[in-house]
Amino acid sequence: MLDPKIIDEDVCRFLAEDVGSGDLTALVIPEEKLAKATILTREAMLVCGQAWVNAVFKKLDEKVVIDWQFKEGEQAYAGDTLCYLSGSARALLTGERAALNMLQTLSATASLAKQFAKAVEGTSAIVLDTRKTIPGLRLAQKYAVRCGGASNHRVGLYDGMLIKENHIMAAGSIAKAVAAARLSSSLVDVEVEVENLDEVKQALEAKADILLLDNFTLEQLREAVELNKGVAKLEASGNVNLSTIRDIAKTGVDFISVGALTKNIQAVDLSMRVDLEA
Repeated sequence: MLDPKIIDEDVCRFLAEDVGSGDLTALVIPEEKLAKATILTREAMLVCGQAWVNAVFKKLDEKVVIDWQFKEGEQAYAGDTLCYLSGSARALLTGERAALNMLQTLSATASLAKQFAKAVEGTSAIVLDTRKTIPGLRLAQKYAVRCGGASNHRVGLYDGMLIKENHIMAAGSIAKAVAAARLSSSLVDVEVEVENLDEVKQALEAKADILLLDNFTLEQLREAVELNKGVAKLEASGNVNLSTIRDIAKTGVDFISVGALTKNIQAVDLSMRVDLEA
């Protein structure tokens, strides 16, 4: 789970965006009115994002009670009730959209991550996410990726080094770029993006820790694995989907990065039904 402070910051931002100076429509409901509600899913999903849902309603009214019917990371199916809520009618209605937005987004991310992780079961490959995340939701989405059984690549530019084509061009060569990287930091692995087998040889000669094999064919991936002989870690990237990932994993690469985990998601179809108490 993420640091509660990060979740609180997210929720404050969501409510500021959606509620702003106040929920005008909720004013039609008497302040003392109580209600019960249920959140249901219309499709199969991996439940992810409960902490954000809890925080949304607690931020609006500490007395709101939420009874989850599934654990975080547990599989749910179409028609299942995910949780029951009770408390202030105003708080439930005001928090509905912010809570559902986060739950449907993180559950979608976790559900897709689970599919990709399952697709490589039995191989030695590990599925990684990328920095192609929804702006402002990177840490939350990377949490959801882990919840789904895949793993995280670097969080940002500050905790990992990935030398790409433009870096190499600016530095003068792969060897020069790797050498400069070693001088600038000894705390992280140096990863180099390569686009052909000649560049694989150059990166290995430069003693890069990880090689990102960009848009390699299956045959090229197998050749890269043979050239590498286990010296560096190999990461495949490009043209990865649920139809291709298992064949990629079988080539012997160590990692497969999948931008789709966080950028191509389709939000889970959820609904919240509210019953006002007499």
